[in-house]
Amino acid sequence: MLLDTILGKLIKQGRLDLVEADGTRRSYGDAEAAADGPPLTLVIKDPAVARQIAFDPDPKLGEAYMEGKIAFENGRVWDFLELVGRNVVDGRRDAIPTGFSRALGFLLRTYHQLNPARRSRKNVAHHYDLSGELYELFLDADRQYSCAYFARPDMTLEEAQTAKKRHIARKLMLQPGHRVLDIGCGWGGMALTIAERADVEVLGVTLSTEQLEVARARAKKAGVDHRVTFELMDYRDLQGRFDRIVSVGMFEHVGAPHYREYFRAVRDLLQDDGVALIHTIGRNERPGITSPFIRKYIFPGGYIPALSEVAKPIEREGLFVTDIEILRLHYAETLKNWRLRFLENWERAKEIYDERFCRMWEFYLAGSEMSFRYDSMVNFQIQLAKRNDVLPMTRDYLYVSDSEVGGRTKSETRLEAQAAQPEKKETA
Repeated sequence: MLLDTILGKLIKQGRLDLVEADGTRRSYGDAEAAADGPPLTLVIKDPAVARQIAFDPDPKLGEAYMEGKIAFENGRVWDFLELVGRNVVDGRRDAIPTGFSRALGFLLRTYHQLNPARRSRKNVAHHYDLSGELYELFLDADRQYSCAYFARPDMTLEEAQTAKKRHIARKLMLQPGHRVLDIGCGWGGMALTIAERADVEVLGVTLSTEQLEVARARAKKAGVDHRVTFELMDYRDLQGRFDRIVSVGMFEHVGAPHYREYFRAVRDLLQDDGVALIHTIGRNERPGITSPFIRKYIFPGGYIPALSEVAKPIEREGLFVTDIEILRLHYAETLKNWRLRFLENWERAKEIYDERFCRMWEFYLAGSEMSFRYDSMVNFQIQLAKRNDVLPMTRDYLYVSDSEVGGRTKSETRLEAQAAQPEKKETA
């Protein structure tokens, strides 16, 4: 069996048992690991699945888990992916076959990343116009759906997301009277934080009708809707000039064929003495493709760029790169928090959708966490300007105390207080 051969070459650290559809049991890895307790066991329920996974692991492994054609004993799918990740890092990446879908993905790479305005809106709706309650089950109270900033390892998710927003706000060097543009504003958390930390006007744009409704309601409730506005709009349709531009977790949806178009828009929308901050997932390796599973079920049209792919269009559009920070492992910890919260609320998620959806979402969160923990995924924070003299010569301004930048905002205090309250448990 090909899957038997693959697992035999791959699993050297830890231990894995495999139970085939006919009941045959096989073991892989370190026999001494048996002393640690019952082994993680992959159970194949459909005899065709083993061959499918062996020939096309991405997306067939995730699909088999979604459909209930494989199961795990003494652990969950995260434990399996973590075991694979540890062994891949140990130098056995070549044991995993490329697979048909990934090979085809490289051939169709440009097509998969094409995101004209109409297609972009459809792709965004696929993921972000899901039930708002779903995101409440695993995100922080501010609905930050991007990498948090764990300035200390003991931070809660709420604290780390607050730290992320503060870190970004400092990189923007906001001044009273500034006009700020938030491209891909999500549910409005970043825009509201910026408005509360400085006397500025903020325009947030999104392609998600669900996010727009929530963001507008939040601005009105906070009493800042006269300074913070949100619009359903593609960034390519914007006009005017802004002193500051921020984009958090949106660039992943642009697609490499549109990078020059994106940075041309940033250049044209930015004042001559303006500053932009792009926060995006990135890959610490050469350009690649989106996981076929992620592209099909989670983020159609999405793509994680290599730094080399981003640098060239920035240069060609005449922007200065004034700072690049690479956040390593921060997203792994963020995803770990999301995954554990989602599992705690599994039954409610199943009521909103169904068991298949829950398995799909669990695989997405677990697989993404492993890509940041053991593979090449990181986060880039790229600071841009149109002039070379608009920012300090050193990075000291990023690491001042909260008292020096006005302390916590009212919303930050409220959200942290909410996080400290005991969670309500769902009843069966």
